[in-house]
Amino acid sequence: MDDKLKRIGLISDTHGLLRDSAVAALADSDIIIHAGDIDTPDIIDTLKTIAPVFPVRGNMDRNPYGATLHQYEIVKINGISIYVLHDLSQLDLDPAAAGFEVVVSGHSHRSRIKYRDSVLFINPGSAGPRRFTLPISVGMLKIEDGRITPTIIELET
Repeated sequence: MDDKLKRIGLISDTHGLLRDSAVAALADSDIIIHAGDIDTPDIIDTLKTIAPVFPVRGNMDRNPYGATLHQYEIVKINGISIYVLHDLSQLDLDPAAAGFEVVVSGHSHRSRIKYRDSVLFINPGSAGPRRFTLPISVGMLKIEDGRITPTIIELET
């Protein structure tokens, strides 16, 4: 990846719905990570008009398109290693021991930023249909001078 890369857009659980507000929030991303439950390839096609996309398969991606997606993805940007999977409960490695600085997941529809053993765990929440009373959101990672700044962005619905 290019050393000038600075902004990583994070999205998950679109379930076939890509809101204009999500597209706007991710518009200045250098790359986009989709943490699964995509549903239709046109969502990835639209996101690709913004930046390169690194998607993973979610538990609801059971269609032929979903079968083409990987269970996890490893993204390396500016010396930062990111492990991407849909369901954090399926993480089968120690991210710190494996050299990952960030773990991106989805599945719960709840946005979350947490640090454990010097590893940033981020779930951008759900950008698709509202579930219960949870907010609709995406995330952003800003990388500057080796420092990672995570943000959750609540969307207009």
